[in-house]
Amino acid sequence: MLRVNGADRPVTDAWIGESLLYVLRERLGLAGAKDGCSQGECGACNVQVDGRLVASCLVPAVTSANSEVRTVEGLATDGRPSDVQRALARRGAVQCGFCVPGMAMTVHNLLEGNPAPTELEARQALCGNLCRCSGYRGVLEAVQEVVAEREAHADDAQAGPETDEPRIPHQAGPGAGGVNPSAFEPQPPPDARDATGPHDPPPYGDHGDHDNHGQDGGHA
Repeated sequence: MLRVNGADRPVTDAWIGESLLYVLRERLGLAGAKDGCSQGECGACNVQVDGRLVASCLVPAVTSANSEVRTVEGLATDGRPSDVQRALARRGAVQCGFCVPGMAMTVHNLLEGNPAPTELEARQALCGNLCRCSGYRGVLEAVQEVVAEREAHADDAQAGPETDEPRIPHQAGPGAGGVNPSAFEPQPPPDARDATGPHDPPPYGDHGDHDNHGQDGGHA
């Protein structure tokens, strides 16, 4: 019994000396890992065992019986390729396709331990993966692209999710919101007269009676 990509997979008719690569491909039908050299030199058979990148052609399958094995088939989520797999395709790192599964496993393993590797660190991680078709420039660009995408998603998550829920505008109470408070005070009736209306005596002693004034402006 092997636990592969989160599921228990029974293994029957296996010889004790079979490699993990042989069991994955021939017994379980997981053909993603490739047999390129059978000596652990090319990286085409790379898988993860308990979170550690290994050359499955060198690992006896019996030693993985109680371990968690992850292959390139386990990178996808609900049938959708992982961000690393999509970036490798966009950057033209896929040519004949033989080495790409091992490349994808190596890049995933790298980014799990180092979320933002430098180009030198990426080159060092990929030095065990041999490719005779596309070279390594596309793979290195794919690593940089995935790092940038994950950082952008992390920034969006910290900023908080946007909501499409309608917002009800706030209605200010009386005397607020730029309205003069006097607009809400009781007003006098329309027929009320001003305290200084036209029938009140004029100020400063001028009573409007010009017949009682002398020529010098005084009272007669």
